[in-house]
Amino acid sequence: MSDTPGTRESAVVTPLRVAIALCLAAPFVAMLWVGSYAKADPAFIGIPFFYWYQMLWVVISTALTMTAYQLWRHDQRTRAADHRDGGASR
Repeated sequence: MSDTPGTRESAVVTPLRVAIALCLAAPFVAMLWVGSYAKADPAFIGIPFFYWYQMLWVVISTALTMTAYQLWRHDQRTRAADHRDGGASR
């Protein structure tokens, strides 16, 4: 496998990519930490906390995934512009 400059450049960790990773990892952490929501109270419109908390995370996960996608598109456009300009904006 050759080490081309384009491959090496795409492996750079940037604050934007860290934000993308956090957006995608947050739902997993929230759902895997069962002890934080394994209870019945507080109930919301008669639905135990255990259930409505998980349903709330469906909506939150959708918003975070959409945010991560928009950030990724921005990152790709920026990198493509940098590549066209020869990296002059760095």
